[in-house]
Amino acid sequence: MPLRLRGKKKAKPKETAGLVAGEPTGAGGESLSASQAPPRRLVFHAQLAHGSATGRVEGFSSIQELYAQIAGAFEISPSEILYCTLNTPRIDMGRLLGGQLGLEDFIFAHVKGIKKEVNVYKSEDSLGVTITDNGVGYAFIKRIKDGGVIDSIKTICVGDHIESINGENIVGWRHYDVAKKLKELKKEELFTMKLIEPKKAFEIEPRSKAGKSSAEKIGCGRATLRLRSKGPATVEEMPSETKAKAIEKIDDVLELYMGIRDTDLATTMFEAGKDKVNPDEFAVALDATLGDFAFPDEFVFDVWGVIGDAKRRGL
Repeated sequence: MPLRLRGKKKAKPKETAGLVAGEPTGAGGESLSASQAPPRRLVFHAQLAHGSATGRVEGFSSIQELYAQIAGAFEISPSEILYCTLNTPRIDMGRLLGGQLGLEDFIFAHVKGIKKEVNVYKSEDSLGVTITDNGVGYAFIKRIKDGGVIDSIKTICVGDHIESINGENIVGWRHYDVAKKLKELKKEELFTMKLIEPKKAFEIEPRSKAGKSSAEKIGCGRATLRLRSKGPATVEEMPSETKAKAIEKIDDVLELYMGIRDTDLATTMFEAGKDKVNPDEFAVALDATLGDFAFPDEFVFDVWGVIGDAKRRGL
């Protein structure tokens, strides 16, 4: 990944010849501390998933800022971007960009394509669909259960953005609100959804990263850029295998109880509970961090069980 320090590199004076190449020095030749060193400038590469040239994006701290950067690179409106996948142009829900971005990841932006309107007869209480969102107002279908109501309608696909339900525009809704809306629709009645599928190419040309010299790569291969809704983005180490599995299990619990999948939300819940000693403390922490969700007690206990198992295995 390209890495650049701000300003031009000056030749080393004789008295600093023993320093590591590129290490910043003070006015008297002394080495600057890590806190005084210029910040790293992270540059990522991106393409439109249906085919485009490669663009460069940098200087973002949130998903919204990233979308604005991508839109600027390709001269489109940020509102055209439905979601992004990492290291593949395919509609792969396992590769969705969430709150963390690997420092070596290549970004593919999926933009709005064909609009469609579908009538659905809700023959069962559950539609057999899992909802997620892109973090900036677009909810879309992440999973379709085999044999479910939605599975029988072949025009509805994984990756489709849900624009409206029964004429009510839901752009700007979070995934849990959309899932709740679908769940509350009456059984044995017909309802209408307007969807937008991502734009697809007739034939996607093979894509590969341009080769990078070792000097351009960041030395911490297991690091990620953590995007935050508030505050600056931070570079963090990749989670341990135990933590990653626990977060995935919490995501499974979210899907079971709420019909959504959200790795960033699952990560926030894990972080809220990892240093708590009992479920009561965890429930208080959840209310303080995610009080708007009003999670039921059964859900809290199930998530606490996942966190407890992870703590016993060692984080």
